Amino acid sequence: MLTVEQALLGLLAAPRPTLAIEEVALTSALGRVLAQPCHAVLDVPQHANSAMDGYAFRHADSTKDGRLLPISQRIAAGHSPVELQPGTAARIFTGAEIPPGADTVAMQEDCEVVDGKLRIRELPARGENVRPRAQDIAAGSLLLHQGQRLRPQDLGLLASQGFSSIGVYRRLRVALVSTGDELVEPGQPLGRGQIYNSNRFTVMGVLQGWGFEVIDHGIAPDQPTALAALLEQAAKQADVVVSTGGVSVGEEDHVKAVVESMGSLDLWRIAVKPGKPFAFGQVRGKPFLGLPGNPVSVFVTLLVIARPFLLACQGLSGGSPVPFRRIEALFDRPGGSREDYLRVRLTGDGAELFTSQSSGVLLSASHSDGLLRQPIGQDIRHGDAVDFVPYALLL
Repeated sequence: MLTVEQALLGLLAAPRPTLAIEEVALTSALGRVLAQPCHAVLDVPQHANSAMDGYAFRHADSTKDGRLLPISQRIAAGHSPVELQPGTAARIFTGAEIPPGADTVAMQEDCEVVDGKLRIRELPARGENVRPRAQDIAAGSLLLHQGQRLRPQDLGLLASQGFSSIGVYRRLRVALVSTGDELVEPGQPLGRGQIYNSNRFTVMGVLQGWGFEVIDHGIAPDQPTALAALLEQAAKQADVVVSTGGVSVGEEDHVKAVVESMGSLDLWRIAVKPGKPFAFGQVRGKPFLGLPGNPVSVFVTLLVIARPFLLACQGLSGGSPVPFRRIEALFDRPGGSREDYLRVRLTGDGAELFTSQSSGVLLSASHSDGLLRQPIGQDIRHGDAVDFVPYALLL
């Protein structure tokens, strides 16, 4: 079996779909992936401006304590000043443009006005309280990188440069196929031996949360011809095909053989717990991700193994590795033959192990705060520093 690291390297080295670039309004760009580097077109600020409410003056005109400067103009933000007359001061407000000829701003708290003339009680250093042109951003400088997911502050930055729209990658289209005669959709009566299709809602929720367009192809029965027809349709409509269930070694697990007949199975079985039967390959030239059938196995392999590949397919730069951080374990647990992803709860002191770690108990995922990684063969002792990632950084 491949290790998780080997599996990730294999997936990230595999061919990925080429997504078209589309221009979208900034109001619709939140969470989209930038398709090209974005450079500044304006200096920010475009003109030197005042960092304070106060008085703008020429520092050389006020070198003597107590000297009074006539106030020759009043400058509010958004209004153009005139050149400052020698030996005078200008009333100025935060963000207002510094008038030509002035080089310093005295805070209003350090000033007083006597008969229309300014007295500066505490003389600031030359240039103080003046924000020079391009202090924040210089025209031509790089604002945002290609492959960056746009956050609210990024949209604000683009708006500050006058952009009303931006080029982003088209949303990745992911086809979802659930497999298994035992599956029934919620709202329908359960027959003997049947279960509700919880994986459909887990996977769709995760994929939609990552910003993808999900095409749901429903449930494929445990019958090779029907499964092949559904995968054929999925490959035609989507950039990537994801299935749940049917990738193990049972007599009714047909996904592996069907995928091989329609393309290739390049990776199967990983030394990970839960989720060993994870599969990866190609169906009619489209990447195929075969997730296991057990609910927690689906959840863990989707977050740990499928996520970096799918985000790379969307055009995100950096490979998006799992952002682990170190935390203290509040339990003892022997190591095993596979890399284990444990569902844990956080307390004020560290991470507590959820009672049941069964791959079929989805409650462990819903009632935990994140995943704790236990390397192959490594025992965990109470107080050890271990790798942990909260769900909030993955979903």
